[in-house]
Amino acid sequence: MGPDKSAQRSCNGALLVAALAYASLHHLGLLPAWEGPTGTRWNDWLDLLVPWLVLGSAAWVLVVAGASRRVWAVFAVGALLYTSGHGVHLAANSIGNVAPGETAHLWDEEVGHLLWYAGVALVGAALAATMRGRALPAGAGLAAAALAACAVGTTWATNALGGGSIVLAVVVAIAACVLGWRERRALGVLVGVAGVSALGLLLSVGLLAAG
Repeated sequence: MGPDKSAQRSCNGALLVAALAYASLHHLGLLPAWEGPTGTRWNDWLDLLVPWLVLGSAAWVLVVAGASRRVWAVFAVGALLYTSGHGVHLAANSIGNVAPGETAHLWDEEVGHLLWYAGVALVGAALAATMRGRALPAGAGLAAAALAACAVGTTWATNALGGGSIVLAVVVAIAACVLGWRERRALGVLVGVAGVSALGLLLSVGLLAAG
């Protein structure tokens, strides 16, 4: 196996790990609400690890892919927004579990989520930039990548539905679909797969709510 193919496999593997980290760790709310110390829940303590694991795996993709300074700059801004929003959300959500109120709701469901999702969008854009022009994997690798892309899109949609960031979610999903179409013969098509998954779920829920 030549160095180019080896680098391609390393990049694809790093992308798969990053996708699975995002899709799994952003659904910690599905775990049982185990009671923790001082009125907290253990889910909140586990949530402290999320930015480290998600952003760490995403940064590793950029390292393996040899991303440009511009891509790293986009990632850095996204990471700052992500960590700020996640921290605000985590604290307000934990407090809201004990003493719910309008202020906790504002910082949790509105401000925190908006910053968090804007950060995810920029980090995702940085990752998408590393996928442009790269060859698609074959066989089982392609199937795993497609499933991971669907999981990412579904997570983007479910998180937006839970946090109320619907407009941002739809705009980003449409942008992902456009990019995926432009990159339909390369690895970037998986961005479109994620976008279609997200948009399909968002529209389905919207139609059900309207009906």
